[in-house]
Amino acid sequence: MDEPKCRTQAAIIVLSLLSPCLYGAENLYVKVLDRRDSETSYSYVVPGWVNTTSNANANCTSTANTTNCAGATTTTGTVTPARSGNFQAAGATLSLQLPDGRIAVVNCNSKYQFVSGPAHRRSCRVPLVNNIWAEFDGDKAKLRWPVSLDGKKFDSETYKILAVQ
Repeated sequence: MDEPKCRTQAAIIVLSLLSPCLYGAENLYVKVLDRRDSETSYSYVVPGWVNTTSNANANCTSTANTTNCAGATTTTGTVTPARSGNFQAAGATLSLQLPDGRIAVVNCNSKYQFVSGPAHRRSCRVPLVNNIWAEFDGDKAKLRWPVSLDGKKFDSETYKILAVQ
């Protein structure tokens, strides 16, 4: 391979790795805490959640025919009650738990598709699984989730970010 072509390919690879940083997009693995989907207007309430961590210690001693063990477990947790937000929405609304514990509320209203003539409406795609990828860019969140048994095929939909709590 000639040198200019090789440099061009190397530059493309480096730019593709840096592009999320350059354009402000951020890919995160998130958990869907709650979902609501309706074509009519509704008030959306962000659900509460519990986050716990447990640490266990066990000390065992053994003699000829007996083993004695003593142990202790410490559990700490955070309980966050449901929050009523001023979210008047229609379509699909999801609460996404971000890796740092914050909650992102996202919404997607019906989409219009032009199919040889008048516009046709389609509902937004809603993930049926709870662990998904989300690409946050500005006030948009592009959600992506697996839809095949082998995990190689994905579906996606772009949602509008209503709030981050």
